[in-house]
Amino acid sequence: MSRECILAAVREALPGNGKDRARHRAVAERLAQPPLHPSGAGATPMPPDALAACFKAHLQRLGADLIEVAREDEIPSAIANDLAALGLPPRLRRGTDELLASLPWQTAPSLTVETGPAEARDTAGLSHAIAGVAETGTLVLASGPESPVTLAFLPETHIVVLSADAIVSQYEEALAMVLASSGGRLARVVNLVTGASRTGDIGGKIVMGAHGPRRLAVVIYGAGTAAAAVR
Repeated sequence: MSRECILAAVREALPGNGKDRARHRAVAERLAQPPLHPSGAGATPMPPDALAACFKAHLQRLGADLIEVAREDEIPSAIANDLAALGLPPRLRRGTDELLASLPWQTAPSLTVETGPAEARDTAGLSHAIAGVAETGTLVLASGPESPVTLAFLPETHIVVLSADAIVSQYEEALAMVLASSGGRLARVVNLVTGASRTGDIGGKIVMGAHGPRRLAVVIYGAGTAAAAVR
């Protein structure tokens, strides 16, 4: 390669030329308006009622306990009743996000509620899911100071609160909701929870609680329709 060709290539690569600015604009535009990913056949848009029914069916298939309440203020007593019915200690560790903090916990006086990251002695942890994915029955949890990730892994019973309006068809919609909830910045950790922890690696026998909670309970509140896709 001649000296002139080498210098021309260097000049072309230097910042400040027209092509460089065009590339920067193209990158900025793609980040601001990312293209939609192709959707599989199982992600066909469903009406709101079908979304909720599909999500609940997957939860039941996965062995999760389903608790439905009409209003947010019914959540504490519903959780207390569920723990009592299973013979579990009336103790709960929860996050401090706006919804969980605003619930009337005094309506469940038998329940001892603590906040913050889970500890080894905790038997039940409570999280607030940003979204539920109907096509697989998956809960989408974003970690943060108000939603410690340990609540989803350390206690043997994991209880997740989910708005009926936050049930969507597919993962792309759920992740768009995660971004919207945090002002466009993705959380450090996003956990996709599909049923309780289990493994069949040893002898093909299913063992519960191998890598996390043995039991998953989902409290769906509100009678609203499932959220529309975020575009």
